[in-house]
Amino acid sequence: MSDYLALPLAALPFPNIDPVIVQIGPLAIHWYGVAYIVGILFAWWYGKRLVTTPNLWNNGNLPMKPEDLDDFLVWAAVGVVLGGRVGYILFYDLARYIQNPLDIFKVWQGGMSFHGGFTGTTLAMILFARKRGIPVWTMFDVVAAGVPVALGLVRVTNFINSELWGRLTNVPWAFEFPTGGPFTRHPSQLYEAGLEGLVLFCVLRVLTHTLFKLKRPGFVAGAFVAGYGLSRIIVEFFRQPDAQLGYLFGDWLTMGMVLSVPMVLLGVWAMVTAKPAPEPKAA
Repeated sequence: MSDYLALPLAALPFPNIDPVIVQIGPLAIHWYGVAYIVGILFAWWYGKRLVTTPNLWNNGNLPMKPEDLDDFLVWAAVGVVLGGRVGYILFYDLARYIQNPLDIFKVWQGGMSFHGGFTGTTLAMILFARKRGIPVWTMFDVVAAGVPVALGLVRVTNFINSELWGRLTNVPWAFEFPTGGPFTRHPSQLYEAGLEGLVLFCVLRVLTHTLFKLKRPGFVAGAFVAGYGLSRIIVEFFRQPDAQLGYLFGDWLTMGMVLSVPMVLLGVWAMVTAKPAPEPKAA
C-alpha cells in the first residue's frame, strides 16, 4: 500500500477529548481505565440479572446465586488485566519488553490484548466455577452475555486516545488522527466498537431472551467467541497493523486475524455441540 493518500475534500475533525479525565499530582484517571471498570461492572450487573430470571433457564432452575458473581468480580478483574497484559507482551511487542522489563508494569500507557484478556478470564472462570460447583459452560454463558459492552467502551477510548487507528483512506468519514501522520484514516476503533460492542451485544440479547439459548449451555458463549472473532477479522481489513509487527503476509494478513480464526472455529464448535442442560437429580 502506498504511504500516501491525498486528503479528502473535507476530513472529519478529530474530537479534542483529553484522554485523562482528571489528574491529581502523579495520579491520573484515564478514559481507558474507566472503560474497563465500567465494562466489568456492567457485565457483573447484567450477569446477576440473568441468573435471577427463572424463565431463561431449564424449568426455572437457576444455575448459581447472585452472590457467586459478586465474588467472581475480583477474579474477572485479575484475569482481564493480567491476561490482557501478558497477551500483548507475548503476541505483539515481546522484543521491547525484553529490552525494557520495567515497562511491563506501566499498564497506564496502554498495551492490552483482547486475546490475552480472553484467555486470562477464561482460566479465571474455569477455576472459579469448579471451586463453587457451577457448570463451567454455564459460567461462560453468563459472563459472555455482558462482555460486548466492555469491548465497545474500550474501543471508543482507543479512538479518544488516537491509537490503533485504521488504514489510509479517502472515505468521507475519514479522520486525520493526531498520531497518524498527515493522512486520513479509517476510524477502525469505531468500527470495532460497533461490531464487537453494539451488534454483538444485541445478537447475544436475542439469543438469551428471545431464543432462550441459555438452556443449552455453551451456545451463548460460543456465539460470543465466534462473533468476536468474525468481527475482528472483518475490521482488521481496515485497521493499521501494529508497527512492530506489520503485515504477516502480503498487505492484508495481520496478527489479529491469525489469533481470531481459532476463536471463530472454537465458537462454532461450541454452538454446534451445545445440548440442553440435564435435569437436576432428585434429592
